[in-house]
Amino acid sequence: MKKLNLFIFVFSLSCLIFSSKTMALEIDSAYIVSHYSEIADKIIDYAEKDSSSWTRLSYLCDVFGSRLSGSISLNNAIDWMFEEMKKDGFSNVRKEEVMVPHWVQHNSSTELVFPYKKKIDVLALGGSVPTPNGGISAPVLVVESFEDLQNHKEDAKGKIVVYNFPFDSYGRTFQYRWSGADQASKYGAVGSLIRSLTQDISVIPHTGVMRYMDSVPKIPGGAISPQDAALLGRLQKHGITPILKIKFDTEILPDTISYNVMGEITGSEFPNEIIALGGHTDSWDVGLGAHDNGGGCIATWNAAKTIKELGLKPRRTVRVVQWVNEENGTRGGQAYAEKHKNEKHALVFEFDSGVFEPSVIGFTGDDKMLAILKGMEPLLKKINPDMIVRKGGGGVDIGPMMKLGIPGMSLGTNDEGKYFLYHHSAADTPEKVDPKNLNQCIAAIAIAIYIYADLPDYISTK
Repeated sequence: MKKLNLFIFVFSLSCLIFSSKTMALEIDSAYIVSHYSEIADKIIDYAEKDSSSWTRLSYLCDVFGSRLSGSISLNNAIDWMFEEMKKDGFSNVRKEEVMVPHWVQHNSSTELVFPYKKKIDVLALGGSVPTPNGGISAPVLVVESFEDLQNHKEDAKGKIVVYNFPFDSYGRTFQYRWSGADQASKYGAVGSLIRSLTQDISVIPHTGVMRYMDSVPKIPGGAISPQDAALLGRLQKHGITPILKIKFDTEILPDTISYNVMGEITGSEFPNEIIALGGHTDSWDVGLGAHDNGGGCIATWNAAKTIKELGLKPRRTVRVVQWVNEENGTRGGQAYAEKHKNEKHALVFEFDSGVFEPSVIGFTGDDKMLAILKGMEPLLKKINPDMIVRKGGGGVDIGPMMKLGIPGMSLGTNDEGKYFLYHHSAADTPEKVDPKNLNQCIAAIAIAIYIYADLPDYISTK
């Protein structure tokens, strides 16, 4: 009898193991709908009724202000996040040191001197060298492209080169901000200004990072509004050579200490397998960084908070990571990858596309997993009927981890052409963020993250 009971026990255990393996092998997109539809409904309902997320975003922006790497305001904001994550009940809340660049813009000004006097709003680009103490007064050469500059290189010596290019996309026009000063310096220019990377025809300049090569002299680089760049271009076409005076009081200080801040929901079955998600805490030194990227930080943070407060217990550990220094150095993402490269990450997730109606969950990883994740679409369409899951996800902060072979995921939004009205400018403030859109983004992230973190163990195939 004992032998019979032992046989029955062993046989039952074998069937259980076989059944578990069979489930793992047969899991498909339909599994997601059948297992997570009710949970998705709870997440959406919770997020839609939550008013604390937008309040938390406005507090981050309004109380701490702009948060450029190296600034006291950024580290104060990180300290606040650290304390709030502890109050939220996340486990293993901590700050990890990151050495970040420390560039400061004390004051920048530009004035049209000829053919008449006019103040022109300007921002020094991130990393720009200062002008001499008295500033630089020089005639202007307006060009529309690097090819145009090449064609007029003999005219560039001693000039302030102004790039007045059409803004058709960020990807195509970023090059003028990144290397415009170097290209102008090659031909003897004394300064460089770009038309801001925005479709907004106003007097608001938009800033961003630039770089210098050691092969040419470093000249100051700045950004003016599309309206003012267009004015200078028209004057040149009228046969008038404008004269500008630029004065940039900037300073490059030694690298300083900042932090990645993080907290966790410990996995119920595979606690050593990690889903890391977040945004970046730093912003530029103008505006309040609401879309870029305070909203990304709050959305990912509160998505994990939603999972926690609903009492959901995913199989894997969900780790909220707010990376530092995305804007002018990417040190936070690099430091995270170096420190945590030997941990078992199942996924890294980043949200840095502006807080608008969620439209896409992008995934970079195994095609079989992508096919399974397509099963999230019916659940996500409850938030936005047009929402899809597609190939291609990533971000600057998670890039170093993705290079190690970790799958990447990101949330894309439908900004209806609005994002670059605010991007890297004084206009990036909390009232530009619709609380409904923020809650929709939180719900979409929470659904995607919870499902991925809770899938059966075959997700971790090497």
